[in-house]
Amino acid sequence: MRISDSRIRPTFELEAAEHQLGSRPIAGVDEAGRGPWAGPVVAAAVILDPDKIPANIDDSKALDEDSRAFLYRRIMKVARVGVGIADVERIDRENILGATLWAMAQAVSHLAEAPKLVLVDGDKIPRVTMPARAIVKGDSKCLSIAAASIVAKYTRDRLMMDLARTYPGYGFERHKGYGTPEHQAAIQKLGVCAMHRRSFRPVQLALGLVDSATPKRRSQLGFRLQVESKI
Repeated sequence: MRISDSRIRPTFELEAAEHQLGSRPIAGVDEAGRGPWAGPVVAAAVILDPDKIPANIDDSKALDEDSRAFLYRRIMKVARVGVGIADVERIDRENILGATLWAMAQAVSHLAEAPKLVLVDGDKIPRVTMPARAIVKGDSKCLSIAAASIVAKYTRDRLMMDLARTYPGYGFERHKGYGTPEHQAAIQKLGVCAMHRRSFRPVQLALGLVDSATPKRRSQLGFRLQVESKI
């Protein structure tokens, strides 16, 4: 179940203060899947009911799989939730940052009720029609963002497990598309599939589109793609 540690947990203090100022409802927004070599990036927007906040909400990275699944079900029962999914084609067309911000905006637009304020994890704000605030490490500070991180992570993990059945042999059900040794070995054996992000340098190397011996400073595009693949 939950991983035990002594760090500070996210709270509802920021949302409560904004509620007193009239900013209600408030949506927390986060994403999952910026770093993997394969699969979509998923964003979630969550509006928590102050009177029905599930206990033990935390940054999804601090939770094990069982805890995320349990909290996902609790959040979906009592909160308003929107999800946005940017597929591999969009990631390759717009780059991972652009696709992530698009997915975040989609998640907000899919909420049943438009929020008056959007709190976004990170330092970039998607294009939304209401006021928004970026909060670095917001998933470890703000309960609404932490709830969104759980929904986004759980949703993406389920999608990758589905893709594992469509594209067997890559191990998507285990590594979820991240650049693990297992994933790298599978690409070497099976080649690149339709779910691999061709704008990411490791995939380009596997396809022979770039030369691994070429210094990064001689390829500005290659440098950008390598950095983005680690986000």
